[in-house]
Amino acid sequence: MSGKAKDILQMDLYGLLGIESTATTKEIKKAYRQKALTCHPDKNPDNPKAVELFHQLSQALEVLTDAAAKAAYDKICAAKKRAEERNRKLDDKRKKIKLDLESRERQAEGQSQEEVQITRTLEEEIARLREEGSRQLEEEQKLIREQIQREREAQQQQQQQTGGYAQRSNSNVTPKLKLKWKCKKEDETNGGYSEDILFRLLQKYGDVLNVIVSSKKKGSAVVEFGTVRAAELAVKNESGLSENPLKISWLEGQPEPLVGRSLTGLTQGALTNERDYESVVMMRMRQAAERQRLIEQMQRDDDEDGSRS
Repeated sequence: MSGKAKDILQMDLYGLLGIESTATTKEIKKAYRQKALTCHPDKNPDNPKAVELFHQLSQALEVLTDAAAKAAYDKICAAKKRAEERNRKLDDKRKKIKLDLESRERQAEGQSQEEVQITRTLEEEIARLREEGSRQLEEEQKLIREQIQREREAQQQQQQQTGGYAQRSNSNVTPKLKLKWKCKKEDETNGGYSEDILFRLLQKYGDVLNVIVSSKKKGSAVVEFGTVRAAELAVKNESGLSENPLKISWLEGQPEPLVGRSLTGLTQGALTNERDYESVVMMRMRQAAERQRLIEQMQRDDDEDGSRS
């Protein structure tokens, strides 16, 4: 018996695919595709167990989608079930006494001849498949390769979208800037700045999630942006009101600079695409909790500034 035939005889091909022996060819292919995608060698280059499982799944598909090979395999499975059923029917007494030696030898000889013939048939069918190649297996593996390629292209496209313009900071916090301007304590206009005015000044650079003007200290605010890019643009380009300029600095989320990267010359279309993409991501954040955290940060900053003054 060839090594390949012996290996197949030791496997439960139906159990391997998670299907019944009455499964149709369509169901067999579907089960193979689902399982083989998870353990394909391209997805698991460093996992020998996954590679071995993929090989076994391919053997199962190869045999079960070929009518002659499947028939030979099913006959062997049926013979094994009959033998198991006979053993189950033997009670303890008959097992101890044992059957008549001559009867057992005849029975064993008959079973051996049956199993040898069926096994030889399966071995012949497997040899034929190896020579001819399984068309079904080739088609399914081609589909799997195409699926993996599509997944890779989608992943690369997503990486390009998130890495092309939106540069992430080293932490998971959203980018935040601290704004300062001149303002006298008795100035009720707060130097000409309010939350609405700051929002209008900054929103042209991208999504502004929160604007919090300090209620304790005049001339101070914190702004949270939806993207690092928007915050970078605001730091570099925004000067505020001409009669009372803004001083803008990073509070959280400042990225590491990229070599050769320039913020100038960006088109409005590029900024719009970036805002669209990042808006979808940032909508998932818990903005209410983040706003509360910013307020607490402002209060801590004000307390520290008050203690120093």
